[in-house]
Amino acid sequence: MLKYSAFQQREAYATVLHTSEDYVCGAVALAQSIIRTNSTRDLILLHDENITPESLVGLKAAGWDTRLINGIRSPFADKDSFNEWNFSPLRIWMLTWYDKVVFIDADVLVFNNIDWLFVFPQLSAAPNDKTLFNSGVMVIEPSLCVFEDLMVKFLEMDSYNGSYQGWLNEVFTWWHRLPSQVNFLKDFEGEDGRRQEKILDEISVLHFLGLKPWMCYRDYDCNWDKEGMQRFASDKAHEKWWQVYDEMPETLQPYCGLTEHMNWRLKKWRWIARSLKQPDEHWKIGVTDPRQYNLGA
Repeated sequence: MLKYSAFQQREAYATVLHTSEDYVCGAVALAQSIIRTNSTRDLILLHDENITPESLVGLKAAGWDTRLINGIRSPFADKDSFNEWNFSPLRIWMLTWYDKVVFIDADVLVFNNIDWLFVFPQLSAAPNDKTLFNSGVMVIEPSLCVFEDLMVKFLEMDSYNGSYQGWLNEVFTWWHRLPSQVNFLKDFEGEDGRRQEKILDEISVLHFLGLKPWMCYRDYDCNWDKEGMQRFASDKAHEKWWQVYDEMPETLQPYCGLTEHMNWRLKKWRWIARSLKQPDEHWKIGVTDPRQYNLGA
């Protein structure tokens, strides 16, 4: 049964999974975080054929209404590259049984109710910098006409970074600015960035840039282990993600397990950080994460 706003508009939060199952855990946590805020909107997840039936069971149990889509290949990506199908989120414009959709990336968590975003028009988003928006949270108005127009422009418009975010910024040069608190980017480069870290408890939506919490041990943010990724490291943000994990039903937590390869990679990074004697000294922390003893294939 659809849920309606005071104006009888049909509205939903949506996310998209494609190419691999790396973000299944993120999507499970995202749904649970939205539900924790007592949202009254629907949750819809679009996915391609790479998401297994086993994962779909967990995603549905987490709260998502799942729909199969055909992916959309990036005109800027090489064949078999990690971003080959990263234009698939454009399918959200095909959700025409909704009047408005708030798209949210699967590496995002919601901490306060943001249903008020549905009053904003297309395209509304928070800034990536002064003139560009970040596509991790967007208010859009589904329309087949808009989708067809996007497909017409598909090969005509460039992308500043080779992704659909850069391409959308070329298409939607006129956009409505949302406050950064509804898409706070986990990026703490330099002293100014570390000062920003102090406001994490005040924000409504946290976007986990860098290595994702479920791809790390729960003991600390593994972005600390890689020198080039430390701008994305935050123990406080890491803890906030794991608080949502701890509040999940136990039946959902296995969807956030570690694989043998992930565990090997984490050990490798810790060994390198220890060898380099990284000054943050997170490599000295003893790992107690129980997931390391129950690895998947």
